[in-house]
Amino acid sequence: MAGSVAEREALEKLEDGHLNNSLGSPVQAEVYFPRLIVPFCGHIKGGMRPGKKILVMGIVDLNPESFKISLTCGDSEDPPADVAIELKAVFTDKQLIRNSCISGERGEEQSAIPYFPFIPDQPFRVEILCEHPRFRVFVDGHQLFDFYHRIETLSAIDTIKINGDLQITKLG
Repeated sequence: MAGSVAEREALEKLEDGHLNNSLGSPVQAEVYFPRLIVPFCGHIKGGMRPGKKILVMGIVDLNPESFKISLTCGDSEDPPADVAIELKAVFTDKQLIRNSCISGERGEEQSAIPYFPFIPDQPFRVEILCEHPRFRVFVDGHQLFDFYHRIETLSAIDTIKINGDLQITKLG
């Protein structure tokens, strides 16, 4: 999201959900993220749509148990927001579990992957590409799996939640 020093400095000056440029005029960010603190919850402007990509860069903690990255329909806790896709990295089993939760009902869990891509105390890059029938997930540039949509209205998927044993270094 932020490439230059000026952009990073602008990100540090977030106010009222908008970025301010050097003239004080609001600049709308494509994806609005207030702070990169875990647990993290941020708004995806306009929701998901085919062709849109979410980027999560971070560093796995030194002694991790697990972490989760979820794309949800809002951030409601009660009742809980529908979860379009939840990625849960479990280090004890070296699994990357995927699932959804719609109207309080968890879907069928998926866990098959060619290899476990996350290493304790090492950086990673997760890209979640939204395509018409599915999310296509890449880790460090390698396609790891597809997850077919279980929520029909892609634009309703407007929130990203991240928690667990990691630090976030960049979101976009």
